[in-house]
Amino acid sequence: MPRVFNFSAGPSMLPLPVLEKAKEELLEHGACGQSVMEMSHRSKEYLSVIEGCETKLRSVLGINDNYSVLFLQGGAWTQFALLPMNLMTVNGAADFVLSGYWAQKAYFEAKKFGKANAVASSESDSFSHIPEIERAKLNPKADYLHICYNNTIYGTEYQSIPESIAPLAADVSSMLLSQPLDISKFGVLYGGAQKNMGIAGLTVVIIQKSLTERSPHNLPSMFSYKEQGDAGSMFNTPPTFAVYMLSLVLDWLMDEIGGLEAMYEINREKAAVIYDYLDESRFFRPVARKDSRSLMNICFVTGSKDTDLLFCDEAKKRGLLNLAGHRLVGGVRASVYNAMPIEGVRALRDFMREFEKEHA
Repeated sequence: MPRVFNFSAGPSMLPLPVLEKAKEELLEHGACGQSVMEMSHRSKEYLSVIEGCETKLRSVLGINDNYSVLFLQGGAWTQFALLPMNLMTVNGAADFVLSGYWAQKAYFEAKKFGKANAVASSESDSFSHIPEIERAKLNPKADYLHICYNNTIYGTEYQSIPESIAPLAADVSSMLLSQPLDISKFGVLYGGAQKNMGIAGLTVVIIQKSLTERSPHNLPSMFSYKEQGDAGSMFNTPPTFAVYMLSLVLDWLMDEIGGLEAMYEINREKAAVIYDYLDESRFFRPVARKDSRSLMNICFVTGSKDTDLLFCDEAKKRGLLNLAGHRLVGGVRASVYNAMPIEGVRALRDFMREFEKEHA
């Protein structure tokens, strides 16, 4: 059976060369007589994998030595709790921009550990855009300002990094490695790997080393950014194979794509294929406001729930899979992460044209 175009929001498509390399090395990595999945995480063979992965990630993203790179488990949702546990420890307060479901979840988790202050929200507009921060609402004693950079469910994304006096914390699960990002503007970034970075099971945290000093001494060791950083992500067994897959993705990104600038141009071209059609269509309607559109998650509707479902069902017959919107909002969502080829978005656009002619 030929490979399909998988528009899932995550776990998502992987680059075919990455899958082929993983297949080639599945039984034996290099010439060590064993798979990466079988290696002791403290063996010299595996240390070369995880240390090499960190070096590549630092190079691709421009991460300097002022930051720790942590390879953790538990997904981004775990970070919703670990952030306040580690960082909301100076004044016991943090500010939050509520731009969607995941931003709200981070806000609600933080309320369990201190004073969480919502400084902006687009909920009243069904999260159709990135809300403007009301600077008068900013807490001058906030320990950090939290944003969700890309909102998978609603298809919105920051077009620029917001200014912040407090350290800026960002959930970048759906956009990290999709475009250049000025890491120096952030105190901490975190994201699950199963979008653009590889497979489920790995969470990457990039944090200023000075901020890890806030981690309380009585915090459970596994939950402490400082202890995880001091241990080089080796406090316990890391998600070994997921780190290896990230390393392969980084090789692909550097060697075959040409780096983040080149990836960004490809992603802009892919997104434009769908958005340009949506802007001219009288049948399909984009969900996100034009000034907040995501490059990674393109959400749209027909105006009828039944027709949305029919569209997704018919698309599946064409090898265009996982187009149904999130269960909370319905509609259609095309996630066009790095591994989605331009042929995939063109095939989707062409099917949208056919469907519109038949059902409009």
